[in-house]
Amino acid sequence: MISAGKAAMERGITFSIAVVYIVQQLTQLEMLTPILGCLVFLAIAILLPNLKGVTFWLSVSFMVAGTVLMLFQEVGASVWFESAGINVTIVTLFLFAPLFGIPVRIPQYVEALKRFYEENFRSKAALFIGTQILTQIMGVFINVGSIPVVYQMVLVKPQPGMSRLLANALNRGFAGAILWSPYFAAMTLVTTALELPWSSVLPYMLGLAFLSLVVSFAVDFREIQGAETDGTKRESIKKQGSAVFPIGLGIYLLSAILAILILERLIELPMVILICMAAVLFPLIWCMANGAMAIYRQGLKNHVTVTLPALQKEITLFLAAGFFSGSIGATKFGSSIPAMLEQIPLSVSITFSLFTVLLIAGSSLIGLHPIVPVTILAGGIDPASVGISPLYFAVLLLGSWSLSNPISPASAVNNLLAGLFKKPVFEVVVPNYKFAGCMAIVLIIYVMVVLGN
Repeated sequence: MISAGKAAMERGITFSIAVVYIVQQLTQLEMLTPILGCLVFLAIAILLPNLKGVTFWLSVSFMVAGTVLMLFQEVGASVWFESAGINVTIVTLFLFAPLFGIPVRIPQYVEALKRFYEENFRSKAALFIGTQILTQIMGVFINVGSIPVVYQMVLVKPQPGMSRLLANALNRGFAGAILWSPYFAAMTLVTTALELPWSSVLPYMLGLAFLSLVVSFAVDFREIQGAETDGTKRESIKKQGSAVFPIGLGIYLLSAILAILILERLIELPMVILICMAAVLFPLIWCMANGAMAIYRQGLKNHVTVTLPALQKEITLFLAAGFFSGSIGATKFGSSIPAMLEQIPLSVSITFSLFTVLLIAGSSLIGLHPIVPVTILAGGIDPASVGISPLYFAVLLLGSWSLSNPISPASAVNNLLAGLFKKPVFEVVVPNYKFAGCMAIVLIIYVMVVLGN
């Protein structure tokens, strides 16, 4: 067990990283870079002993390999500090973004949503698609917390023969949220590294999110049909659609997204800073206006005492991965990639797209978190050198991250679903191989047709 004093120190160091980063972004003071770098090294040293298993060894490997590469390159202290700070944006996001999920848990919203779900998704096909869409929408705001929330709605009246299909729908719905949520590490990392505004990426990611729904339904169509004809076509004559989506919740979800879009247009600040500002004020104002301050206080306390400590594994891994990617960047490996790809008898852009998808999906398949290859690629490759635009590169990276999540035996979502459905994690993962393969093909075609030069 971690003592209260040590837990407070860990929260303090995490909060300090976020505060120094925000001040640095607002003031552009160069003197804060070494301070931020030192805080990151201190955080890794403090958090590392708490880790176990694969995450521990990965984090240690990144730090050792990064250190060796830095020493071999004989780089200056400034490069060490800059590399250490590569993924501090994600730590800052972890600290603030979950606050957006507090109003979503207001009891009357949850109850109304359960009624809406029960009365409007009676057929198996509607239940499958509805579960995936709802998980995607809720996942944007409450991240992995969307899985148990939607799972409880699915179980209002369990339907026979739907266990595996619903696990697939929950899994792929969360993967869809990865594509376009401004509050996820994936979007923050990619848009920050490629210096793109979220609004410029959003239309293309929403298009890809829609395609993921189509692919998911097509992949499981036969199984859904089998479930429909399995004697459980429930009385479609019964009144349907009498419950509507909770209006208050709908307004909150829509306005939370619009707030970020408007702030991005009006204020010239990095997306992470805008999210922090909105995450502090918007849920607070909403809960005050709806007389739900008790829910807000409980949510804030839960975030500080439960959510943040639970994220220490990801925080350590992400910081270590950032340092390692910085050390890789110091070797200038990105400049050698185009030359290697030119040896293959295809255009460099096509070859690089295939290489990116295979690298991210393949490494996830064996348990490596997508943040590792994405950080290295986003920070080390100049899109122009492989014949693509930054926007093309962003969609390619986010799409690859998304499709890799349902097939990773180490992802938090798959392990959570394995516990909820009481199945081994590989039973949750395997049905998504076909989906991931089809999405990989769709992704390559999508970026080439829509964003190709």
